Amino acid sequence: MTSGAPTNSAGPAADDASLADHSLTDHLRHWAEHRPQQRAFSHVVFPDSSSGGLHRTLGWRALDARARAVAARLATVASPGERAALVLPQGLDYVAGFLGCLYAGVIAVPLFGPELPGHEGRLAAVLADCEPACLLTDSTATPAIRDFVRDRRLPDVPVIPVDQLPLRRYEFGSHGDGGRPGPSREPSPGVNPRLSREPKPQSSPEGGPEASPEPRPLPDDIAYLQYTSGSTRSPAGVMISHANVVANARQALDAFVADPRTSTTVGWLPLFHDMGLVLSIAAPVVGGFPSVLMDPADFLRDPARWLRLLGSYEGTISAAPNFAYDYCVARTAPEDVDELRLDRVRVLINGSEPVRAGTVERFRRAFAPTGLAPTAHCPAYGLAEATVFVTASPLDEPLAAVACRADALAAGRIELTTADDGHTEPTVLVACGTPVGQELRIAGADGGVLPAGHVGEIQLRGPNIGLGYWKQAGLTAETFGFGAGEDWLRTGDLGALHEGQLLVTGRLKDVLVVDGRNHYPQDIEETVQSVVPLVRRDHLAAFGVTRPDAVGEELVVVAEHRRDAGPTAEDSSAAERAVRAAVSARHGLRLGALLLVPPGSVPRTSSGKVSRAATRTRFLDGGFGPR
Repeated sequence: MTSGAPTNSAGPAADDASLADHSLTDHLRHWAEHRPQQRAFSHVVFPDSSSGGLHRTLGWRALDARARAVAARLATVASPGERAALVLPQGLDYVAGFLGCLYAGVIAVPLFGPELPGHEGRLAAVLADCEPACLLTDSTATPAIRDFVRDRRLPDVPVIPVDQLPLRRYEFGSHGDGGRPGPSREPSPGVNPRLSREPKPQSSPEGGPEASPEPRPLPDDIAYLQYTSGSTRSPAGVMISHANVVANARQALDAFVADPRTSTTVGWLPLFHDMGLVLSIAAPVVGGFPSVLMDPADFLRDPARWLRLLGSYEGTISAAPNFAYDYCVARTAPEDVDELRLDRVRVLINGSEPVRAGTVERFRRAFAPTGLAPTAHCPAYGLAEATVFVTASPLDEPLAAVACRADALAAGRIELTTADDGHTEPTVLVACGTPVGQELRIAGADGGVLPAGHVGEIQLRGPNIGLGYWKQAGLTAETFGFGAGEDWLRTGDLGALHEGQLLVTGRLKDVLVVDGRNHYPQDIEETVQSVVPLVRRDHLAAFGVTRPDAVGEELVVVAEHRRDAGPTAEDSSAAERAVRAAVSARHGLRLGALLLVPPGSVPRTSSGKVSRAATRTRFLDGGFGPR
């Protein structure tokens, strides 16, 4: 069964469907011309624990000037088609650096600096893979970047501090003036404010014509490499074209933005993450509405900071993985909840699989007194290979939670049940909505399309599907299907269609197959954390290892204990007995081992997800100590 025929939508920012092939920089140029002083991007920093946040803001013309300054500098060190790695802190310079790459025709590689704990090896591997012609950073991080390149014996390429580049045309301020450039002239009455197909000549400060130095990219040119998080394999760079990112931005606008004129995105997701980049940069640039950024570390120090920002703007749209909503509930003090006003929040996207119904309900109950609409929470599904967004639940509709028979689900079928029908405890799946501007189908192991209610691989087709993996032709052919009779992206995710909506059941490579039945690790992890209070929620990994007798697999769970707990040997034994009984009763599985490890021990990807593959590898290598 195929769901979601492609829609022919040019998005709220466009004047008509003929603008479908315009790039992000075309849209940026448009807003710079026609809304030069309107607030575009803001970055909020928190100097200390008592700070309410200091805003630094750029208007559209000021942002355009910064992006062009980056492009002008890139033209001196890189040719179109070469790569520039963004190793910047979260903020306005990151936005300007990314858009500047697109102006210059240089392929952007959104990354992070070496200060991100535990991910230095991944950063070095990605830099070696993408072979950048230069590194974009800021003046504060430049020494650390140079040291990192030297210590890792990476090629010595130019390091460009974006915040030190001269601006050739515009003067602008920061906090307090909205990032306004110098005096500008609004369009004359009757001028059609459409994006022009060719860039208009700009004027130099002396009044003469200044040629636009930026090349005009073709829609299928690579705009950036989106490196995957590496949760199930070594990081691979997805080639995202200029057409892909604009298409996905428009799909996001169609799904989440009712009116761009009264919308603001507020985000703490890293800009090197696919969802952070599209929701906080691409969609606002295409839609012409403001974006407010904060640092992920500031969210983790105090999630109430994010919640306060959500309530500070009209029509707020934001996104976070599932664990972040539980984190808000656990870490927001009652007195902070009393001060919050979340009645202007439009959409809170939960785009991390699996979306847990219990998490959504806990968040809704905790923040209902703030005026948060009960329908604000919006489960969604996406992946880097599709730029990011794929499906979204309908706006203003309540969460659709589907209680499924666990035994039927293990056999690959969706069969509804209730808690008192005599079967084992049901598995609750949250519907992630319908495709937006793309096609989706569920395929069986033989490649045939499965009917509704049957679990198979989620496959996709649409204008947002990337061009393949950088320098990996074999993996590209296997995953993207290019050259086949039907070019469907194989996501590697399992799911089913139920009443027209997508149910995501798990990751194909993570599934445990025991006695011919599928068991999803996230369901086992939920069982473990529900029966052992010592376990840190969402800081555990369930996986299979070959049994000592080499016949089949057995289940292993590695779980971090809470920071305020120091479990004794007796505590660990009691926890293992409880887990053994629960997984046997609920999943029909025999537990091989439960390891309680200190906080911070379970490996996570750079986007914050638990890496089951890395945890399994560390376990097999003895990295958690003797069993």
